[in-house]
Amino acid sequence: MMSKPDMASRETAFSSAPFEPAVVAERTVVVAHEEVNSEYRFLAVRASPVAAAAKPGQFFNLLCPEPPGLNPFLRRPMSLYGSDPALNRVEFLYKIVGAGTRGLTQLSVGDELDVVGPLGRGFRFDPAWRSVVLVGRGVGLATLAPVCRAVKAGGANVTALLSARSRAVLVSAAVMQSGGADVVPVFDEDGSSAPAKVERLLRDLIEAGRCDALFTCGSARLARLMKTLALEYDLPAQIAMEQHMACGLGLCHVCVRDFDVGGEIVSRRVCWDGPVFDLREALP
Repeated sequence: MMSKPDMASRETAFSSAPFEPAVVAERTVVVAHEEVNSEYRFLAVRASPVAAAAKPGQFFNLLCPEPPGLNPFLRRPMSLYGSDPALNRVEFLYKIVGAGTRGLTQLSVGDELDVVGPLGRGFRFDPAWRSVVLVGRGVGLATLAPVCRAVKAGGANVTALLSARSRAVLVSAAVMQSGGADVVPVFDEDGSSAPAKVERLLRDLIEAGRCDALFTCGSARLARLMKTLALEYDLPAQIAMEQHMACGLGLCHVCVRDFDVGGEIVSRRVCWDGPVFDLREALP
């Protein structure tokens, strides 16, 4: 396994990471919209080159259509599921949970969708990493899908531990497998997602030299476990945080979370300072 950078070098890498200021507000055109399973839908739009240049971990604010009898007041933040600059295409994977996402279900191919983005700071990658472990659950698996593609494109190996209630609602597994990841699904229905079993899987990967960095999204329970392991084994680790937002531009401070930075509690805006942060500093 490669030698690990010390805390000072990790903090410098995060604090000096470039922020992508290019943001567009535009009306995109739906080019694909289909059911993935009983809970999730795949949505792709044709957008501008700026939008299609979005990086893993960034997100967009979507102006969702109004479903019958409901009036979503705010835009809905949606993490990037995929992008293709050659086709000016941006992809999302969403779960139907409220008025906004129910409004999205009304969209058909050819309809317009008003979006703002790409927003926030995405994941950071070190070319020295040779083996990366992704751990996610629920819609967090959508956020990690482009991470898998980027890591593989950089020549590193990827192990993706994907957690779900059941096989019927698991997402992103096929996408990650097609991208060359070693996919390890775990489920509530058979008990394989139990914290002790997930911890054993992660420890085995780390101790076998198959983990130079950890990435996670979608589960506070898994994030706490991974933070413990990152500190114990001195591993770099990143988390894409899920948080309710209003403006998505860092102005309203609705999405503020606390972080432990060298023993000092520091408040940061998830939309502007993140949504990707150093897991070792996060308080999931």
